[in-house]
Amino acid sequence: MLNKLAASELVLNDDGSVYHLNLLPEDIAGKIMLVGDPDRVPKVSKYFDKIEIKKNKREFYTHTGTLRGERITVMSTGIGTENIDIVMNELDALVNIDLKNKEFKSEHTTLELFRMGTCGSVNPDVEVDNMLVTENVVGLDGLMHFYQDYEFENEFSRNFMEKFPYEKIKPMLYFSDWSKEIGDYYKDAKYHGNTATFPGFYAPQGRQLRLKALDDQFLETLNDLGVTNFEMETSAIYGLSKLLGHKAITVNSVIANRRRGEFSADHAASERNMIEWVLERIIK
Repeated sequence: MLNKLAASELVLNDDGSVYHLNLLPEDIAGKIMLVGDPDRVPKVSKYFDKIEIKKNKREFYTHTGTLRGERITVMSTGIGTENIDIVMNELDALVNIDLKNKEFKSEHTTLELFRMGTCGSVNPDVEVDNMLVTENVVGLDGLMHFYQDYEFENEFSRNFMEKFPYEKIKPMLYFSDWSKEIGDYYKDAKYHGNTATFPGFYAPQGRQLRLKALDDQFLETLNDLGVTNFEMETSAIYGLSKLLGHKAITVNSVIANRRRGEFSADHAASERNMIEWVLERIIK
């Protein structure tokens, strides 16, 4: 592969910032919190000592500042692994590509990425309004199959693939796991589990309005295969982090238990507690 990137491959804005995120290399810290909702960004950054950078384009809002003396960034990704594909590649470009010359840097920089989101649980024993850290993840969206050289297998993935009964979906599956090196930040979470990342909110998560989902027992089947919870981003964050050489971990607040039909009585309080819980631990 040539190190020089064509203009069509690394698209930049007129000011030299990466195309979608609208950021320059100096705009981000080495420790980045990823949230889905743009409205959650100021809810996080209000706890910063100070905010140095505020930028946005489309659904991608970024605040960078300091927290207890350490530089830190919070960024919104929007919903879904397709957005994560943009975020991960452009964040990596900010630290590992010389944007002016469009050449790969000789020294690699590793980012620490902390996804902070909400999730539903398929395990009837998991209580809402608690923190759940993702150790293993299965992606049902197929994203990592578009990248060369991605391979991952462990005990969870082998068991899942052996017993997964939906042959039409099976070719799309891929797996990854957390970065254990930063797992200690959140070792006191009430739950550690295995997450399924879905490519949609309705039928992929078993919801049915006018259209019928694939199988009424889909979520129960996933739980039987060892899945604890589900959301829409983590598999891409973990998978791309492995390929790009970054460290990633997901902390989710469980706001729903689909097996018990429960939803958080105070979603705003659950979100606030998650933000405070994550921020208390992110700076050692």
